[in-house]
Amino acid sequence: MRFSLPPARACVLVLSAVTAVGAIASSHREAPSIAGMPKLDATDFYMFRSYEAGRQDFVTLIANYQPDQSPYGGPNYFTMDPNGLYEIHLDTDGNAVEDITFQFRFKNTLRDIQLPIAGKQVSIPLVQAGGISAPNQATSNLRETYTLNIVRGDRRKGKVEAVTKAGGGTEFDKPTDNIGDKTFGGPTGYASYANQHLYTVNIPGCATQGRVFVGQRKDPFSVALGQVFDLINLNPVGSSSANPDALAGKNVTTLALEVPISCITTAGQPIVGGWTTASVRQGRLIASPPKSGHGTTAINGGAWAQVSRLGMPLVNEVVIGLKDKDRFNSSKPQDDAQFADYVTNPTLPALVQTLFQAPAPTNFPRTDLVAAFLTGVEGVNKPANVKASEMLRLNTSIAPTIKANQSNLGVLGNDLAGFPNGRRPGDDVVDAELRVAMGVLCVATGASDTLKVGCKPADAPAGSAPLTDGAAQSPTEFPDAFPYLNTPLPGSTSASAAR
Repeated sequence: MRFSLPPARACVLVLSAVTAVGAIASSHREAPSIAGMPKLDATDFYMFRSYEAGRQDFVTLIANYQPDQSPYGGPNYFTMDPNGLYEIHLDTDGNAVEDITFQFRFKNTLRDIQLPIAGKQVSIPLVQAGGISAPNQATSNLRETYTLNIVRGDRRKGKVEAVTKAGGGTEFDKPTDNIGDKTFGGPTGYASYANQHLYTVNIPGCATQGRVFVGQRKDPFSVALGQVFDLINLNPVGSSSANPDALAGKNVTTLALEVPISCITTAGQPIVGGWTTASVRQGRLIASPPKSGHGTTAINGGAWAQVSRLGMPLVNEVVIGLKDKDRFNSSKPQDDAQFADYVTNPTLPALVQTLFQAPAPTNFPRTDLVAAFLTGVEGVNKPANVKASEMLRLNTSIAPTIKANQSNLGVLGNDLAGFPNGRRPGDDVVDAELRVAMGVLCVATGASDTLKVGCKPADAPAGSAPLTDGAAQSPTEFPDAFPYLNTPLPGSTSASAAR
């Protein structure tokens, strides 16, 4: 094909438009209101059949929160909001309504460690008073714990039951963030400490036990933000690893849950939809002055108000218009008809055509994008009788691909166990979704429309362009065992501590 400018420039405008509405990170600071509530900001959501050896009969759910965590972000670091409600929702029948919800609530308990100073006991200013090697250690000045409930039916009116530890108990410890190597006993100390917070759990209504881990991890998302902001200083059809990952030095907080497939699917319906949300109380007052203690400034009350929502990556960033980003974060999938125009008549391809003469797809409404974002793709992850709604969808009848054989382009790379059939940590969703926006599904479906996405190759002249942001996402970067994400970066290394 011939453009008046190189095909590479098509990607340039896509990335330019992304920066105009927020960072092109899967969901980091993606809407005006949530940017001011980082503790409740969902950054990424993953859902995939477990590919750890011997765990193929499980589904792993990972919801990451709190973007842009600098490893040295003390002295308070990145506790979760004890006044927030963090949820992972599953739709097991395709009707856009949650059937199962996992609810996480957090609590901070101040030990108030004091030191004798000239005859007076004085509270220390740090979250630790010495080395830490185990949960709830005496040297830990602030203990963060959480509870986990499962709700069947409506998230607010359904049956609520507690998920418990294999040995009993409903309170789980969350590890202190990775303050540094000295605090945790050396370069490998934190990994050993964090692993003690990986729990086998009893899930009510499930015959088989699951697993849960909540704690800080290295941010798994990869994107070339610096080059994008620097007047698009990249080659969008060059090497997929030409640019550094702008989030390489950041951490996030992970809520990871592994559940038996048999516990979240219904007979004859192997496809499960999922999304994560965060909510706060509608009323918040500021105490002036606050009481002595930890986190006593805010006084919260009233009904829950949802302020964050994330299913498919990049939807609120590059699909939803700026005026509706907060509205989308407070919405439910069952009401997504209000956002349909953003999918059927998307703006980014039109901008590409206007400014760079790279032909945008010509099929309207964009039924290929409806399949990608709202219904799932026929024969891959589209439920029977599905109601169009935005969420991540996983076909649990498709066997997982071991890490060594995974394609970072997922289905586009002939790996049906990857994105958009769910999402794994190593799936390069930026490259995949850039190509989808320019019509790659129209090319892939062929003249006979085998994928039933309602378009043909001729509708997408730029649909085969190998668009990339140059910051590669690869399965090789991640562990192949639960919770699948890397140990968080330390605030201080052994080398720096020795100087």
